[in-house]
Amino acid sequence: MGAYVTVNGLRTYYEVQGEGEPLLLLHGGGVTADSWYAQLAELAQHYRVYAPERRGHGRTQDLPGPITYPVMADDTAALIDELGLGRVRLVGWSDGGIVSMHLALRRPDLVAKLALIGSGTSEGLAETVVNLVDGSQESRELLTQMFQGPYAALSPDGPDHFPVVLDKLSLMWREGPQLTLDDLPKITVPTLVMQGDRDGVRVEHSAAMTRALPDAQLAVLPGTSHAVPLEKPGLVNRMLLDFLSDEQETRIFALS
Repeated sequence: MGAYVTVNGLRTYYEVQGEGEPLLLLHGGGVTADSWYAQLAELAQHYRVYAPERRGHGRTQDLPGPITYPVMADDTAALIDELGLGRVRLVGWSDGGIVSMHLALRRPDLVAKLALIGSGTSEGLAETVVNLVDGSQESRELLTQMFQGPYAALSPDGPDHFPVVLDKLSLMWREGPQLTLDDLPKITVPTLVMQGDRDGVRVEHSAAMTRALPDAQLAVLPGTSHAVPLEKPGLVNRMLLDFLSDEQETRIFALS
């Protein structure tokens, strides 16, 4: 079911399914809540799942001014407050994971558990990702091919607004997550760091994130890429449900 709520002056679209404690899914950059199609139904059997679309994405309008990770984190906090969700389980994929980390730092009162999929700090991006968003004409043409069609089909701002949003997102991507490993010890909630073995974040960086976070688990899924929730949805869903559950198995032979 789709619905709208206005927060921070932003008419925000979100999908909602299921009953129970709130679970928030934050999609990647340039895409929409529809990218969670392989997760929504299964997770909604256990939680009341909300999948909002951030400013300039999908059915949510753009507003004047830059699009940044902190701005989108504040938008997400305002959404949680407006809907009266309290502390939520939070799953972020790619840009959604970066927004989730900013939210956990800015409003720790709103986050109960945090799962990050293919998301890193400023030190961790693979060279291919850096090249993809380097601001060159080739980069712009490729990003346009990737994102213009879905944007034109859904945006309330109309297809002609796409170059404006692309400029904003491209600048944000070039500036990077604006987080470092030194920020992560401040995120004290249980955190799952998940990625594909051929992802846009280097595996060694996800391992470093797991060491930096006070209460973290690491999952590297074999034979997958940055699209791991779509490539192995059954495995991703089982791992998310296991992590998000209140019942956690005790490590019985931890050696490090």
